[in-house]
Amino acid sequence: MKKILVITFIAMFGGSLLIPAAADSAGGRNGYYRYPAVHKNTVVFVSEGDLWSVDIQGGAARRLTTHHGLESHPAVSPDGATLAFSAQYEGPTEVYTMPLAGGLPVRHTFGGQSSTVVGWTPDGKILYATQRYSTLPNTRLVILNPKTNAETIVPLDQAADGSFETPEGPLYFTRLPFQGSYTKRYQGGTVQNLWKFDAGNEAVPLTSDYPGTSKNPMVWNGRIYFATDRDGIMNLWSMDRGGENPEQLTFHKEFDVSSPSLHDGRIVYQLVSDLHVYDISSRTDREIEVVLPSDFDQMRERWVANPLDYLTSARLSPTGDRVALVSRGHVFTAPVGDGRFVRVTRSDGIRARSARFFPDGKTLIVLSDQSGEWEFHRAPADGVGQTEQLTSGAEVLRFDGLPSPDGRRLAFADKDQQLWVFDIASKRLDKAAFSPNGMFRDLVWSPDSRWLAFVRSAGNQYSQIMLLQIETGEITELTNDRVDSYSPAWPPATRSSFSSTGRAGPPDRPSSRP
Repeated sequence: MKKILVITFIAMFGGSLLIPAAADSAGGRNGYYRYPAVHKNTVVFVSEGDLWSVDIQGGAARRLTTHHGLESHPAVSPDGATLAFSAQYEGPTEVYTMPLAGGLPVRHTFGGQSSTVVGWTPDGKILYATQRYSTLPNTRLVILNPKTNAETIVPLDQAADGSFETPEGPLYFTRLPFQGSYTKRYQGGTVQNLWKFDAGNEAVPLTSDYPGTSKNPMVWNGRIYFATDRDGIMNLWSMDRGGENPEQLTFHKEFDVSSPSLHDGRIVYQLVSDLHVYDISSRTDREIEVVLPSDFDQMRERWVANPLDYLTSARLSPTGDRVALVSRGHVFTAPVGDGRFVRVTRSDGIRARSARFFPDGKTLIVLSDQSGEWEFHRAPADGVGQTEQLTSGAEVLRFDGLPSPDGRRLAFADKDQQLWVFDIASKRLDKAAFSPNGMFRDLVWSPDSRWLAFVRSAGNQYSQIMLLQIETGEITELTNDRVDSYSPAWPPATRSSFSSTGRAGPPDRPSSRP
């Protein structure tokens, strides 16, 4: 059977697959705009991996770079003549400059590690961040003279970005780089916070009153402007030079402010895919309407030469005659041998994560974001007819669902480490268990659909096999936490079988024991 399946995959997906074109570009305003930098009335930003400039009032943008590598983190010199940015012209991400109006880029760093432009000093030097000068994986700030390429390392460990009030200081900086996740209201050990550093003195914290994120300090008229999630969402705030009298400036409730840039009393920042400008004196905030005159090549209809590279789910039918496949968010069914290849989902803008057959073999259970959240839907396996949404009320990501053999229930886990059992007929959703130690996995129904075996992590992180009685909701430990146990399976007999090994055994490897 395994050999047949491999042949089927190659036969059905060995050819190319047409990927539909994206929606109409709405006059060139469907760009994704990042890392804005502002100087007077000019805003430079990143889109499609290139640098663009646009008037602060909006309008048609002008492309400044065309290289196939990524250009990012632009910053405009104090005199408005030169643009510094990070780019990959020769491979590594290094610091480059070019005229603000456009021109030939000039390379300034040769560190071989990522060099991220942070901004300019008031006397016309480039401030960038790198790990090149750290013996530990810490980010440090470096002052670069673009005329001579002479560098001065700022004597601060873990400084990731910042701005000078004067050429002599002080430097207001963010301690610690971005910690790698977009967890809302993060308050962990690598949370970013703001500090003040005067040369010859010890750095002092400015935002120690708040345990969450504070970053991107910018100085203007005696106050520090920065981004923080003090109200639950990342917004613009300001405070005095000593970190006192914080004041909220923007009040976004859903999406985070990111990459703010300040010049001449105006702050330009990114909000999801758009650019906004906040005027400090008038306390007004508005979107910059950017028209991107691009051919949007990445949005064109194209053929994928090997769809198997994008295969995310493959499940056999109950009789083994077909297989349900998910590739690039679309659901297909393919025969094992001769038969009709079916595309089950056809709507663009909707993504499926997994699909498997119901026990009847006629319908599929599909985990899809059609409703805006990850919910389970029932779809005809032959592609004829409408899909039906089964579950509702999802608040976090749900994982692949497993129908019971009698087709009456659906068991699944979610990212909040909860185990759920859904009654399909009554639409009743019951939380069966919660694990404080990790995700549930290896769900498997008994042949009579009365029991559900699953694996959870014990307090010492060893895997245990548990047994849920569906009628009563009672959970029984089948194995203890002395060894790793995993991969439960139900034979035709009434008793279960499972594998149990010592700690050295991989917890996700199926047992070879009978």
